Amino acid sequence: MRRRAISIDQLDELVEETKPQPERPAAVAAGGLRTVFDFELPRGYVDADGVVHRRGRMRLATARDELRPQIDLRVKENPGYLSVVLLSQVITELGTVGEVHAGVVEQMYATDIAFLQDFYRRINSEGHTRAGVTCPSCGTAFEVDLAGGRLGES
Repeated sequence: MRRRAISIDQLDELVEETKPQPERPAAVAAGGLRTVFDFELPRGYVDADGVVHRRGRMRLATARDELRPQIDLRVKENPGYLSVVLLSQVITELGTVGEVHAGVVEQMYATDIAFLQDFYRRINSEGHTRAGVTCPSCGTAFEVDLAGGRLGES
């Protein structure tokens, strides 16, 4: 029997053809594992029509998500592009944007990219979106949920 080598993209195409894709991924998988997390960008992505998109959803990353950028030509030419490709794969929704692709992520403000990188790290490494903070005035320590509302909102 002869084996045939295929690329990750070709493998993805084969998988996509055989597997129906849900419109919106379930936030909790069977067994109670939370796999999708809501977020709100600090500034927001501004599309070509001038509409600001702040709310979105990010899913947990798979091994394939982490491996695919390493063979992407854009990443090989510029290693800094890795986070753009990776984020474009795991952001499942962003406001009313039809498809979140690398071009969308490229146009985001640096503060939003930094937020998304930290959010990605938290949900994939720590399994939650909470962050410990300390009040600079009184020194009181408490937790905030990064996926929650915008600063100053209750």
